[in-house]
Amino acid sequence: MSVPIVVVGSVNADLRATVERHPQPGETVLGGDGTVTPGGKGANQALAAVRAGGRVAMVGAVGRDPNSDAALRLLRSQGPDLGAVDEVDGPTGVAVVMVAASGENAIIVIPGANATVDASAVERHRDLIEGAGVVVCQGEIPVDGIVQASELCESAGGRFILNLAPVIEVPSELILRADPLVVNEHEGALVAAMFDAGADTEALEADPSACVDLLMSQGCRSVVMTLGSKGSLVTVEDQVRAIPAERVEAVDTVGAGDAFVGALAARLADDGDLESACRSASGFAALTVTRPGAQASYPTAEEVAAT
Repeated sequence: MSVPIVVVGSVNADLRATVERHPQPGETVLGGDGTVTPGGKGANQALAAVRAGGRVAMVGAVGRDPNSDAALRLLRSQGPDLGAVDEVDGPTGVAVVMVAASGENAIIVIPGANATVDASAVERHRDLIEGAGVVVCQGEIPVDGIVQASELCESAGGRFILNLAPVIEVPSELILRADPLVVNEHEGALVAAMFDAGADTEALEADPSACVDLLMSQGCRSVVMTLGSKGSLVTVEDQVRAIPAERVEAVDTVGAGDAFVGALAARLADDGDLESACRSASGFAALTVTRPGAQASYPTAEEVAAT
Protein backbone atom coordinates (compact mmCIF):
# COMPACT_ATOMS: atom_id res chain seq x y z
CA MET A 1 0.00 0.00 0.00
CA SER A 2 1.19 3.49 -0.84
CA VAL A 3 -0.37 6.59 0.71
CA PRO A 4 0.69 10.26 0.54
CA ILE A 5 0.91 10.68 4.34
CA VAL A 6 2.20 8.35 7.06
CA VAL A 7 1.97 9.42 10.70
CA VAL A 8 4.35 7.60 13.03
CA GLY A 9 3.31 8.32 16.59
CA SER A 10 1.26 7.83 19.72
CA VAL A 11 -2.22 6.46 20.30
CA ASN A 12 -3.87 7.23 23.65
CA ALA A 13 -7.11 7.01 25.52
CA ASP A 14 -7.72 10.48 27.01
CA LEU A 15 -9.27 10.76 30.47
CA ARG A 16 -10.78 14.23 30.18
CA ALA A 17 -12.06 16.27 33.13
CA THR A 18 -13.38 19.83 33.24
CA VAL A 19 -12.36 22.13 36.09
CA GLU A 20 -13.17 25.71 36.94
CA ARG A 21 -9.43 26.38 37.15
CA HIS A 22 -6.24 24.34 37.25
CA PRO A 23 -5.16 23.36 40.79
CA GLN A 24 -2.14 24.88 42.45
CA PRO A 25 0.58 22.54 43.81
CA GLY A 26 -0.83 20.57 46.73
CA GLU A 27 -4.40 21.67 46.02
CA THR A 28 -7.43 19.50 45.22
CA VAL A 29 -10.25 20.86 43.08
CA LEU A 30 -13.56 19.31 42.10
CA GLY A 31 -14.00 18.39 38.46
CA GLY A 32 -17.04 18.43 36.26
CA ASP A 33 -17.58 16.07 33.34
CA GLY A 34 -15.23 13.09 33.21
CA THR A 35 -15.04 11.18 29.94
CA VAL A 36 -12.69 8.77 28.16
CA THR A 37 -12.08 9.82 24.55
CA PRO A 38 -9.61 8.96 21.74
CA GLY A 39 -6.32 10.85 21.78
CA GLY A 40 -2.55 10.72 21.45
CA LYS A 41 -0.67 13.28 19.37
CA GLY A 42 0.00 10.82 16.58
CA ALA A 43 -3.59 9.62 16.38
CA ASN A 44 -4.90 13.17 16.60
CA GLN A 45 -2.69 14.33 13.74
CA ALA A 46 -3.58 11.31 11.63
CA LEU A 47 -7.31 11.93 12.02
CA ALA A 48 -6.89 15.65 11.40
CA ALA A 49 -4.99 14.94 8.19
CA VAL A 50 -7.82 12.67 7.03
CA ARG A 51 -10.49 15.22 7.97
CA ALA A 52 -8.53 17.87 6.07
CA GLY A 53 -8.69 15.76 2.94
CA GLY A 54 -5.53 13.62 3.09
CA ARG A 55 -5.03 9.89 2.52
CA VAL A 56 -3.24 8.64 5.60
CA ALA A 57 -1.79 5.53 7.20
CA MET A 58 -0.64 5.33 10.81
CA VAL A 59 2.26 3.50 12.43
CA GLY A 60 1.84 3.03 16.19
CA ALA A 61 0.80 0.62 18.95
CA VAL A 62 -1.99 -0.06 21.43
CA GLY A 63 -2.17 -2.51 24.32
CA ARG A 64 -4.37 -5.55 24.81
CA ASP A 65 -6.75 -3.81 27.19
CA PRO A 66 -10.18 -2.13 27.13
CA ASN A 67 -8.62 1.31 26.60
CA SER A 68 -7.49 0.29 23.11
CA ASP A 69 -11.10 0.33 21.92
CA ALA A 70 -11.61 3.84 23.28
CA ALA A 71 -8.31 4.99 21.77
CA LEU A 72 -9.11 3.70 18.27
CA ARG A 73 -12.85 4.39 18.14
CA LEU A 74 -12.83 7.38 15.78
CA LEU A 75 -9.82 6.22 13.81
CA ARG A 76 -11.54 2.94 13.01
CA SER A 77 -14.75 4.57 11.87
CA GLN A 78 -13.42 7.38 9.70
CA GLY A 79 -9.70 7.76 10.04
CA PRO A 80 -6.45 6.47 8.53
CA ASP A 81 -5.44 2.98 7.53
CA LEU A 82 -4.55 1.20 10.80
CA GLY A 83 -2.84 -1.88 9.39
CA ALA A 84 0.49 -0.73 10.90
CA VAL A 85 -0.90 -0.05 14.39
CA ASP A 86 0.42 -3.04 16.31
CA GLU A 87 -1.29 -4.68 19.28
CA VAL A 88 1.22 -5.39 22.07
CA ASP A 89 1.20 -6.81 25.58
CA GLY A 90 0.56 -4.24 28.28
CA PRO A 91 -1.63 -1.14 28.58
CA THR A 92 -2.64 1.34 25.92
CA GLY A 93 -1.23 4.84 26.39
CA VAL A 94 -3.32 7.14 28.58
CA ALA A 95 -3.44 10.93 28.86
CA VAL A 96 -5.07 12.71 31.81
CA VAL A 97 -6.43 16.01 30.45
CA MET A 98 -7.74 18.84 32.65
CA VAL A 99 -9.65 21.56 30.80
CA ALA A 100 -10.27 24.84 32.66
CA ALA A 101 -13.27 27.11 32.13
CA SER A 102 -10.93 29.44 30.19
CA GLY A 103 -10.38 26.68 27.61
CA GLU A 104 -6.74 26.17 28.60
CA ASN A 105 -5.61 22.62 29.31
CA ALA A 106 -3.03 20.74 31.36
CA ILE A 107 -2.03 17.19 30.38
CA ILE A 108 -0.20 14.24 31.93
CA VAL A 109 0.78 11.46 29.49
CA ILE A 110 1.42 7.82 30.46
CA PRO A 111 3.11 6.20 27.41
CA GLY A 112 2.02 2.57 27.76
CA ALA A 113 2.18 0.81 24.38
CA ASN A 114 3.59 3.93 22.73
CA ALA A 115 6.94 3.11 24.37
CA THR A 116 7.22 0.09 22.06
CA VAL A 117 7.22 2.18 18.86
CA ASP A 118 11.00 2.06 18.66
CA ALA A 119 13.38 1.69 15.73
CA SER A 120 12.69 -2.02 15.28
CA ALA A 121 8.92 -1.48 15.30
CA VAL A 122 9.24 1.32 12.74
CA GLU A 123 11.58 -0.79 10.58
CA ARG A 124 8.88 -3.47 10.30
CA HIS A 125 6.82 -0.92 8.37
CA ARG A 126 9.67 0.28 6.16
CA ASP A 127 7.80 -0.17 2.88
CA LEU A 128 4.84 1.90 4.07
CA ILE A 129 7.03 4.77 5.27
CA GLU A 130 9.28 4.78 2.21
CA GLY A 131 6.22 4.94 -0.02
CA ALA A 132 4.88 8.13 1.58
CA GLY A 133 5.37 11.64 0.26
CA VAL A 134 5.04 13.10 3.78
CA VAL A 135 5.99 11.45 7.09
CA VAL A 136 4.94 13.04 10.40
CA CYS A 137 6.40 12.39 13.87
CA GLN A 138 5.95 13.87 17.34
CA GLY A 139 7.70 13.48 20.71
CA GLU A 140 5.52 10.78 22.31
CA ILE A 141 7.36 7.69 21.05
CA PRO A 142 10.98 6.56 21.63
CA VAL A 143 13.66 8.72 20.04
CA ASP A 144 15.14 5.87 18.03
CA GLY A 145 11.73 5.25 16.47
CA ILE A 146 11.51 8.88 15.37
CA VAL A 147 15.06 8.79 14.00
CA GLN A 148 14.36 5.60 12.06
CA ALA A 149 11.20 7.06 10.54
CA SER A 150 13.04 10.21 9.49
CA GLU A 151 15.90 8.25 7.91
CA LEU A 152 13.53 6.02 5.94
CA CYS A 153 11.62 9.09 4.77
CA GLU A 154 14.75 10.95 3.71
CA SER A 155 16.30 7.98 1.92
CA ALA A 156 13.11 7.63 -0.14
CA GLY A 157 12.96 11.34 -1.01
CA GLY A 158 9.92 12.13 1.17
CA ARG A 159 9.19 15.20 3.27
CA PHE A 160 9.66 14.81 7.03
CA ILE A 161 7.55 16.89 9.42
CA LEU A 162 8.69 16.91 13.04
CA ASN A 163 6.36 18.27 15.69
CA LEU A 164 8.70 18.06 18.67
CA ALA A 165 5.97 18.02 21.30
CA PRO A 166 6.61 17.27 24.01
CA VAL A 167 10.22 18.41 23.69
CA ILE A 168 12.53 15.47 24.29
CA GLU A 169 16.27 15.17 23.82
CA VAL A 170 16.94 14.20 20.21
CA PRO A 171 20.01 14.28 17.95
CA SER A 172 20.53 17.62 16.23
CA GLU A 173 20.60 15.91 12.83
CA LEU A 174 17.00 14.76 13.40
CA ILE A 175 15.86 18.35 13.92
CA LEU A 176 17.77 19.49 10.85
CA ARG A 177 16.07 16.78 8.78
CA ALA A 178 12.64 18.29 9.46
CA ASP A 179 10.93 20.32 6.75
CA PRO A 180 9.28 21.88 8.63
CA LEU A 181 10.06 21.69 12.34
CA VAL A 182 6.73 22.56 14.02
CA VAL A 183 6.85 23.94 17.58
CA ASN A 184 5.05 26.46 19.75
CA GLU A 185 6.95 29.34 21.33
CA HIS A 186 7.80 27.39 24.51
CA GLU A 187 8.91 24.30 22.61
CA GLY A 188 10.89 26.41 20.15
CA ALA A 189 12.92 27.98 22.94
CA LEU A 190 13.73 24.56 24.38
CA VAL A 191 14.79 23.24 20.97
CA ALA A 192 17.02 26.30 20.48
CA ALA A 193 18.70 25.45 23.78
CA MET A 194 19.61 22.03 22.36
CA PHE A 195 21.83 23.81 19.84
CA ASP A 196 23.10 26.43 22.31
CA ALA A 197 23.15 25.43 25.98
CA GLY A 198 23.66 29.09 26.92
CA ALA A 199 20.54 30.28 25.12
CA ASP A 200 18.19 32.44 27.19
CA THR A 201 15.02 30.38 26.84
CA GLU A 202 12.83 32.96 28.61
CA ALA A 203 13.96 35.70 26.24
CA LEU A 204 13.49 33.46 23.21
CA GLU A 205 10.02 32.44 24.33
CA ALA A 206 9.13 36.12 24.73
CA ASP A 207 10.45 36.92 21.23
CA PRO A 208 9.23 34.15 18.89
CA SER A 209 10.64 35.79 15.75
CA ALA A 210 14.12 35.85 17.27
CA CYS A 211 13.71 32.21 18.26
CA VAL A 212 12.75 31.23 14.70
CA ASP A 213 15.72 33.19 13.36
CA LEU A 214 18.03 31.36 15.75
CA LEU A 215 16.66 27.96 14.74
CA MET A 216 17.15 28.81 11.07
CA SER A 217 20.69 30.01 11.73
CA GLN A 218 21.46 26.58 13.19
CA GLY A 219 20.58 24.95 9.88
CA CYS A 220 16.87 24.12 10.12
CA ARG A 221 15.33 23.65 6.67
CA SER A 222 12.11 25.39 7.65
CA VAL A 223 10.27 26.29 10.85
CA VAL A 224 6.61 26.76 11.72
CA MET A 225 5.97 28.26 15.15
CA THR A 226 2.40 28.19 16.41
CA LEU A 227 1.36 31.00 18.74
CA GLY A 228 -2.18 30.07 19.74
CA SER A 229 -4.59 32.96 19.36
CA LYS A 230 -1.75 35.08 17.95
CA GLY A 231 -1.44 32.90 14.86
CA SER A 232 1.82 31.42 13.64
CA LEU A 233 5.21 32.22 12.16
CA VAL A 234 6.53 30.46 9.08
CA THR A 235 9.85 30.66 7.28
CA VAL A 236 9.59 31.30 3.56
CA GLU A 237 12.78 31.78 1.53
CA ASP A 238 14.74 32.59 4.70
CA GLN A 239 12.17 35.18 5.77
CA VAL A 240 9.87 34.90 8.77
CA ARG A 241 6.27 35.63 7.88
CA ALA A 242 3.40 36.07 10.33
CA ILE A 243 0.10 34.33 9.70
CA PRO A 244 -2.78 35.68 11.81
CA ALA A 245 -5.18 33.35 13.59
CA GLU A 246 -8.87 33.54 12.89
CA ARG A 247 -10.81 35.20 15.71
CA VAL A 248 -13.00 32.64 17.47
CA GLU A 249 -14.35 32.07 20.97
CA ALA A 250 -12.31 29.20 22.40
CA VAL A 251 -14.21 26.46 24.20
CA ASP A 252 -11.47 23.82 24.43
CA THR A 253 -7.90 24.03 23.13
CA VAL A 254 -7.12 20.30 23.63
CA GLY A 255 -5.80 18.88 20.39
CA ALA A 256 -5.70 22.20 18.53
CA GLY A 257 -1.97 21.99 17.91
CA ASP A 258 -2.36 18.47 16.56
CA ALA A 259 -5.20 19.63 14.34
CA PHE A 260 -2.86 22.26 12.89
CA VAL A 261 -0.10 19.71 12.20
CA GLY A 262 -2.46 17.20 10.61
CA ALA A 263 -4.04 19.81 8.35
CA LEU A 264 -0.57 21.13 7.50
CA ALA A 265 0.53 17.65 6.43
CA ALA A 266 -2.56 17.20 4.28
CA ARG A 267 -1.94 20.45 2.44
CA LEU A 268 1.80 19.86 2.03
CA ALA A 269 1.10 16.43 0.57
CA ASP A 270 -1.22 18.15 -1.89
CA ASP A 271 0.91 21.01 -3.25
CA GLY A 272 3.98 21.49 -1.03
CA ASP A 273 3.62 25.25 -0.50
CA LEU A 274 4.45 25.86 3.17
CA GLU A 275 2.92 29.32 3.59
CA SER A 276 -0.43 28.41 2.05
CA ALA A 277 -0.40 25.14 4.00
CA CYS A 278 0.02 27.11 7.24
CA ARG A 279 -2.87 29.40 6.36
CA SER A 280 -5.08 26.41 5.65
CA ALA A 281 -3.98 24.67 8.85
CA SER A 282 -4.66 27.80 10.88
CA GLY A 283 -8.27 27.92 9.67
CA PHE A 284 -8.71 24.21 10.38
CA ALA A 285 -7.34 24.56 13.92
CA ALA A 286 -9.50 27.63 14.63
CA LEU A 287 -12.64 25.59 14.07
CA THR A 288 -11.50 22.88 16.48
CA VAL A 289 -11.19 25.18 19.51
CA THR A 290 -14.86 26.21 19.20
CA ARG A 291 -15.87 22.64 20.08
CA PRO A 292 -15.12 20.38 23.08
CA GLY A 293 -12.72 17.46 22.85
CA ALA A 294 -9.72 16.66 20.69
CA GLN A 295 -10.50 14.29 17.80
CA ALA A 296 -14.25 14.83 18.12
CA SER A 297 -13.76 18.56 17.51
CA TYR A 298 -11.98 18.17 14.17
CA PRO A 299 -14.03 19.52 11.26
CA THR A 300 -14.49 17.85 7.91
CA ALA A 301 -13.07 19.33 4.71
CA GLU A 302 -16.62 20.35 3.79
CA GLU A 303 -17.03 22.27 7.05
CA VAL A 304 -13.76 24.07 6.52
CA ALA A 305 -14.76 25.02 2.96
CA ALA A 306 -18.08 26.39 4.23
CA THR A 307 -16.44 28.92 6.59
